[in-house]
Amino acid sequence: MSDTTNQPTDLPIDGDPLADPLGYPSGDDEALAAVTAERDDYRDRFMRALADAENARKRAEKDRREAENYGGSKLARDLLPVHDALTRALEAAGDEQRAAAAALIEGVELTLRELENVFARHGIRVIAPAIGERFDPQTHEAMFEAPAPGTTAGEIIQVMGSGFMLHDRLLRAAQVGVSSNTAG
Repeated sequence: MSDTTNQPTDLPIDGDPLADPLGYPSGDDEALAAVTAERDDYRDRFMRALADAENARKRAEKDRREAENYGGSKLARDLLPVHDALTRALEAAGDEQRAAAAALIEGVELTLRELENVFARHGIRVIAPAIGERFDPQTHEAMFEAPAPGTTAGEIIQVMGSGFMLHDRLLRAAQVGVSSNTAG
């Protein structure tokens, strides 16, 4: 009678049973080092590709936000002279004209107010400096400098035109005259 054990008889056992299932001989340090280096290279490539994809996603999101906030800046700049014209028309109207053409003046005021409401809905705000404020080169454009009694250097002495901001970007600087007096 033959010895029957629980070993399968149809599998050939012609090598080391502890050998690497991928076929790399055990103990071959060069082959292991090559496979490890290849694995590390693929891992590095994968991590770089993942980082590139994340950076591209962030750039696209930033570009989308900027396009949403600032995409209409050219149109907004083109509408600024309309605001200026309506403002000048109201400033030029004296008491006589206001009395004679009250409905017309009211219509111009309503149109200007509606334009300012549209500006506000789209993140455009008016920069209206007051006389006596300090000159700010970030939001003001000095059209002239002149000595003015009772002022100090750098104070606004005249406002020629309003400025406009679109969210946090300057569309147009306010045009002002600045005092050139020395101290006092």
